[in-house]
Amino acid sequence: MVERGSGRAAAALVLNALVWGLSWWPFRELQALGLHPLWATGGVYLLSLIVMLAFRPQTLKECAGHAALWLLALVAGLTNIGFNWAVSIGDVVRVVLLFYMMPAWSLLLAWPLLGERPTVAGLLRLALALAGVVVVLDTGTGGWPLPQGAADWLALGAGFCFAFTNILLRKLEQVPPWARVLAMFGGGLVMASATAAAGWGAGLLPPPLLPAAGVLLALMLGLAFLGGNIALQYGAARLPAAATSLIMLSEVVFASLSSVALGAADFSPRIALGAGLILLAALWACLPARPRQATQ
Repeated sequence: MVERGSGRAAAALVLNALVWGLSWWPFRELQALGLHPLWATGGVYLLSLIVMLAFRPQTLKECAGHAALWLLALVAGLTNIGFNWAVSIGDVVRVVLLFYMMPAWSLLLAWPLLGERPTVAGLLRLALALAGVVVVLDTGTGGWPLPQGAADWLALGAGFCFAFTNILLRKLEQVPPWARVLAMFGGGLVMASATAAAGWGAGLLPPPLLPAAGVLLALMLGLAFLGGNIALQYGAARLPAAATSLIMLSEVVFASLSSVALGAADFSPRIALGAGLILLAALWACLPARPRQATQ
């Protein structure tokens, strides 16, 4: 039986996946204009916080007494740092596929944190998805299929943090929804800005300068992330962790089609095979579970 409102929750998650799946393009455009993706991430969430608090200033009071929101802010901030940076410097399809080890992380995290014990079928799906990731990581040079470069590591780390974010949204479902949104926006702002400032201080990142030509693009990106994050907390709080992870796999489709069309990704036969294995594991998980026979 489908839970009431599950259709709206699923649609909200697809909207969030669309925002994330297409976000690589504005981040790259802003980077081309001289704004590093970490500064851009901080700016996006600063704008989101300003808009949200302008309409709902009482949200600050709703956060009181919910210490776990600090953890949500931390992992949501790390998710944004890893993913936004990775898609700005790496092959977009490869980055997104590695990020979507996220369903595997969710399967493992949901057991200790939510008490959702993995089934045999779930573990087999995990193995299938891992096989896909190994194919994606294989460079064809005969070495071990390990992450290559910063973009790969950032994508894998961001996927783990995103899975953790989804688990926390389930655990915090009794917390006012706008308080959860505030924590995620605040985490994105503080974590990205602090990391960017540290990089700037060390001479590794440029200062946060944006020419006038990029202001409108930055504003549009900020509003898109505002809507996408609200959709995420709405959907993830109403669906099982595994369902959230699987629906969010639609981001792979959005990112792959857009990046290949715009020449920002190499969709080779090897990448296609790895993507097929990962998506096959997801489709398998979408099949309804066979009901158990009642014992006499």
